Amino acid sequence: MSPYETATLEVALALALALVKTLVLAVGSLITYFAFKAYRRTRQRALGFLTLGFGLVTLGLVFAGLLYEILGVSLVMGVLLESVLVLAGFVIIAYSLYVQ
Repeated sequence: MSPYETATLEVALALALALVKTLVLAVGSLITYFAFKAYRRTRQRALGFLTLGFGLVTLGLVFAGLLYEILGVSLVMGVLLESVLVLAGFVIIAYSLYVQ
């Protein structure tokens, strides 16, 4: 593979990643919004936790790229922070399904 082909492939992959992360942010935000609407309508504590959990997972899934590209944080640190947010979101979602 020539250097030109390699560079073209990297650009295409970067654009695909940006597109997928944008779609994850949009769909995750929509799910979080619907969960929040349900919480506001019913005032059930479990739905409030569910909203928070979905919000953290959504934020976490786009966080690494933002930190790396905008703030210049190392990729490993960005992925670590992303994983911590996703883990926290999943723990809160699990708790929301457990709470009455």
